[in-house]
Amino acid sequence: MQTIRRAAAVLIYPAMLCLGVACDRAATPTASRPTVVPRADLGAPVQPPDWLPRALLFAGLVPDPSTALAQPDDPDDDPITVVPFEFDPFRTSLVRAFWLRGTGCPTGATVNDGATQSSFTDDACPTGDLKDKKNEGLLLAKTGPTTNFAAAGAALNGVKGIALSELGYDIRKQLLPVNTAGSHCGAGAPRFNVVTSDGVNHFVGCNSPPAVVMGASTGWIRLRWDPATAFPPILPTNNTVRAITIIFDEAQDPSGGPDTFGLAVLDNIDVNGTLVGRGPGN
Repeated sequence: MQTIRRAAAVLIYPAMLCLGVACDRAATPTASRPTVVPRADLGAPVQPPDWLPRALLFAGLVPDPSTALAQPDDPDDDPITVVPFEFDPFRTSLVRAFWLRGTGCPTGATVNDGATQSSFTDDACPTGDLKDKKNEGLLLAKTGPTTNFAAAGAALNGVKGIALSELGYDIRKQLLPVNTAGSHCGAGAPRFNVVTSDGVNHFVGCNSPPAVVMGASTGWIRLRWDPATAFPPILPTNNTVRAITIIFDEAQDPSGGPDTFGLAVLDNIDVNGTLVGRGPGN
């Protein structure tokens, strides 16, 4: 059955099929603050990036609930939740996705030097998920070769029907996305896969297109994207969302460059200014 699924995924490249993730709540997130972001040059010819064939391979990915790990169901009072999953049909055990406490970007965290207790906020994340009490971070890892047919990821629930105006996240990395130190930030991963209501898949990679850096420190970077810079662009005429997932499918070989680290820690996943910095139910 998994072989059939893989063959089907290869055949659907031109079709740009929907991700099929469970995003059936239509709650509209709060509006984001105005930001200055680069616009796509819609008049220039667009060259397909080298990671596009792999992105299309995973475009039809349907997360298997049995691999979504034992994290709680979505609480009704959260407009958007980010639910990790692992796509590993051949049981290679080389991918991992999970929200882990103590790994996120600290906003108002309590610290103690042994004598004095104080509050600490990283310069990169002056704002965060107010419900995140355990400083959680989203671990995404792929070990071994990028060609392994497996991926770590997370499904964004509660986004169906919204008009998309902003995407982003904080990534555990130093100062700039192109820095090879810290989390992997490649052209194709970690990547937002966005399916719009017209059935078209759109891709936003960590450094392709280039993000607007909203904040940076020695440990974290806050990145934001205008949907118009996606590949292909998400424009006001087609910005109604059907589904959004985050995919991590670049590993520890040259295809996983520039750092070949094969692992990233994200926090404060941003959709239209709503920040999600914890696992569902936590």
